[in-house]
Amino acid sequence: MTRTLSVSAVQFEIEEMSSFDDFGHAATLAVESTDTQVVMFPELTTLGLASIHPGWRDEDPAISFARIPEYTDRYRSMFAELAKKRDQVIVGGSHLVSDGPGRLLNIGHVFFPDGRLLTHTKTHIFPGERAWNTFEGDTVQTFTVDGTTVGFLICYEAEVPEISTILTRAGAEVLLVPSYTFYESGFHRVRKTLAARCIENQVYAMHCSTYSVGTASLASAWAKSSALAPCDVGMPVNGVLAEAPQNVPTVLSNTFDLDLLEQVRSSGVAPTLHDRSRKQAMYADYAHLLWPTTDAIV
Repeated sequence: MTRTLSVSAVQFEIEEMSSFDDFGHAATLAVESTDTQVVMFPELTTLGLASIHPGWRDEDPAISFARIPEYTDRYRSMFAELAKKRDQVIVGGSHLVSDGPGRLLNIGHVFFPDGRLLTHTKTHIFPGERAWNTFEGDTVQTFTVDGTTVGFLICYEAEVPEISTILTRAGAEVLLVPSYTFYESGFHRVRKTLAARCIENQVYAMHCSTYSVGTASLASAWAKSSALAPCDVGMPVNGVLAEAPQNVPTVLSNTFDLDLLEQVRSSGVAPTLHDRSRKQAMYADYAHLLWPTTDAIV
């Protein structure tokens, strides 16, 4: 029997809202339209909640976005109930959470049908996020879905090769990547580097992006979600398994063939995962160039 993992990426629209129920209704409808093992929402999927407060159009985005943590309990409760009711793993994208006065964390949430909650704090903050007083985490982790090991990283982390390498070395076969990019150029940075991560680590990835037309202080977002694979025998020649239409709210579903991935890793044309392991001693000789000492951003 072929081993597979089915994933749906909700290309979610960030729009003006009058209450949390607006968000909850849209998210619930999206989940209910799927029948996959995993349903994933994009990064900052709750950003539209900033528009609930009167006068948000005249505020600095940092002020508006600082109110989003007020909805954390409702966000978590809603997705936890949906995961249990639907018997699906739900990646609730990411949500801004308070980390004390004047500090926000961009935290990804994974809700399991049995009530478990896994969280991941984005480890590499994009420069534009720092203006919102958002700070970084420093841990990464994998989780399993029906026997498949999954890696979870958020947007800009795809542009940092070490994150995907760590997750793959920890056993990940599929990377789930919620993303929010302001412009088309940012989208392509994430998409193209994620494609590179698939090749160099011989791993699948589901890229789930946020869409928004952008109004007033709500940031615009550019989206074209996709399911990606290493470019090798049995895989699409361009590494694209499935792709959503550009900048349209939609749900993209794909079933990843994990037996095929194992074949590619063991006998594919380009054994990059194995060959990178062979050269660890050489890499160590150049560690001072790979990871030079720099001033840390707190």
